[in-house]
Amino acid sequence: MTIEASEAERAALAARFGVTALPALSARVSFEPKGEVVIARGSLAASVEQPCAVSREDFVYEVAEEFELRFVPVSAPAAHEPDEEFELSSDDLDEIEYEGEAFDIGEAIAQELGLAIDPYREGPDADRVRAEKGIESDEDRKPSGPLAEALKALKKE
Repeated sequence: MTIEASEAERAALAARFGVTALPALSARVSFEPKGEVVIARGSLAASVEQPCAVSREDFVYEVAEEFELRFVPVSAPAAHEPDEEFELSSDDLDEIEYEGEAFDIGEAIAQELGLAIDPYREGPDADRVRAEKGIESDEDRKPSGPLAEALKALKKE
């Protein structure tokens, strides 16, 4: 199955994910039924327009993601005590419950896209803006403050 998001759907998703626009969004999905469980494998491709984390100027980049999801019928909630720790297997991580005879593959693809968008992505002018504004990158920043001074004094002794 090939899914192509409409202009209205892309606008709604852009608002939902806090980006300027989604000029393109499509996905290819194949389905493998295993009893009541359905495995959906595919890929999504999108163009994302969003502000640079440094300059705040909009820029566009491409997202391409592979995914594998398991759609499972709604089951009784697991018997866990509040605040009890429990382990998830790799199969549990991408399970989506559904009720009735259908599930929403469009919503699943939207969630995959949401995970692929980097809210702190830097645009092509980020280094220039850093240099103009005198902003140090995390890698170039030297430790400072009372704890850094105390550590420096300990290292001298």
